[in-house]
Amino acid sequence: MKYSNTVFKHIEFIASYPGISKMPVDEIPEFAFIGRSNVGKSSLINMLTDRKTLAKVSSTPGKTQLINAFLINKKWRLIDLPGYGYAKTSKSLRRTWGKMIENYLSKRENICCTFILVDSRVDPQVIDIEFIEWCAAHNIPMAIVFTKIDKLTKNQLIRQVQLFKNKLNDSFSELPGMYLTSANTKEGRTEVLDFINEVIISFEKHMNESGEK
Repeated sequence: MKYSNTVFKHIEFIASYPGISKMPVDEIPEFAFIGRSNVGKSSLINMLTDRKTLAKVSSTPGKTQLINAFLINKKWRLIDLPGYGYAKTSKSLRRTWGKMIENYLSKRENICCTFILVDSRVDPQVIDIEFIEWCAAHNIPMAIVFTKIDKLTKNQLIRQVQLFKNKLNDSFSELPGMYLTSANTKEGRTEVLDFINEVIISFEKHMNESGEK
């Protein structure tokens, strides 16, 4: 059965972490969500998990300031990372977030995929392109999630996605996976959750084979 068709029977908020040193040391796969502030991250997380208030939705950018971890169906962790690029945040706080995000993404061994959220309504932003290129340079598994696609016509969406691909073509021989989503209409939910399920199956198979050796 596809994971998107299963019921989210168990969703547990674990903790908010200021860094990776206090995070659990185990072999549970993790899927991280990150993007520019106000990109619709909390709304997307709530839509994917079929919960209205799992992640706190705020009109104030920069609301998420810690690494928030949720255990999903006792099989995988959903990691809600702070947004980046919020200009009104103090430079010192941005540096703190930046270091925390960098340490998590580059040192956390449980990461199976980092979903980088991009507002489909906005032309490619330098900060998004640079972040994606940084992830690629550090061999961080990732996928790009376009949010708020219900705000665009089909032709507008095609144009925006192509603009983004054109920007990435300069530095990627093979583009990361891309998903088109809307928290309002739930478009893309099946595709994202099915991808997560496939990765979990592959992760568990790898762990089992490693244990047998």
